Amino acid sequence: MSKKKLAWVSASLFTLVSTSAFAQDAAEAASRGSNAFDAQAMAALAAGIAIGLGALGGALGQGRAAAAALEGISRNPGAAARIQTPMILGLALIESLVLFAFIIAFFLQGKVPG
Repeated sequence: MSKKKLAWVSASLFTLVSTSAFAQDAAEAASRGSNAFDAQAMAALAAGIAIGLGALGGALGQGRAAAAALEGISRNPGAAARIQTPMILGLALIESLVLFAFIIAFFLQGKVPG
């Protein structure tokens, strides 16, 4: 199996697993006959997708940034100090976006009464 195909399968699996975990309370509310099920189900689905896509995008971005920096350092070892600092800053900004998606997922999960 190619790396690209494996990455898509992994991302889909993690997204679906987290979505089903968030959606269990919404399914329980639907079985009780709640009229607000649609909004609750959509909030649960959005929370699962937010954290799944946030983690996937962050991992891909960090991988590409690290690979490009290491390639640049291997081509010109003298520029390692000039490459390393912006790379670490970029990785920190990418990680902050992942944490932002994580916080949004928790806010959306709070919209689903349990």
